[in-house]
Amino acid sequence: MRIGRSTQIYPNVYLEGNTRVGKGCTIYPNVRILDSIIGADSVIKDSTLIENSVVKKRASVGPFARIRPGSQIGESAGIGNFVEIKKSVIGAGTKAGHLSYLGDSKIGSNVNIGAGTITCNYDGYRKYITVIEDDVFVGSDSQLIAPVKVGRGAFIGAGSTITEDVPSMALALSRVEQRNLSDWVTKRRLRVKSEQNKKRRAKSKERKAKN
Repeated sequence: MRIGRSTQIYPNVYLEGNTRVGKGCTIYPNVRILDSIIGADSVIKDSTLIENSVVKKRASVGPFARIRPGSQIGESAGIGNFVEIKKSVIGAGTKAGHLSYLGDSKIGSNVNIGAGTITCNYDGYRKYITVIEDDVFVGSDSQLIAPVKVGRGAFIGAGSTITEDVPSMALALSRVEQRNLSDWVTKRRLRVKSEQNKKRRAKSKERKAKN
């Protein structure tokens, strides 16, 4: 194990195996790093687990992130809270800020991964690869069904389920068209109130019949 100069390590941090931490890093409390390389000037935030992976310089990981074996986090990339990375390459400057699972993926540089994004890599029998090229924007709550490729600069609309390759610079949308039903709430309230009144009248009749 090696730790570079000017690195700050907070209490309750576990560095195990052949872990190497570069210079100028900050590792916050309750972090466990096993057999991994942390590049210079990186920040590992609270309650993060990193196993058998590489975090390149100036990256930020956590809090509450999990980097599983075989992963590589690129230079100046950001992996935020409740994000799980499994056997994936994350390019330089790419951001996955919160609540995402990126498994068996090759993700390029300067990609935005919206909250709730999932790469669906397992069909019950085999694992498949998701490829996301540079400068892609993936909207929140999107599912990418592997094997699938998203071309450079493409845009995935929020709430989409992507089952086919997306060409470079294209917009992909798969959600159902929104419908606004006028006065639906008012009509529903009247219907519910009418049903409640019917029930009350029926109960009143039952009580009178018993008397």
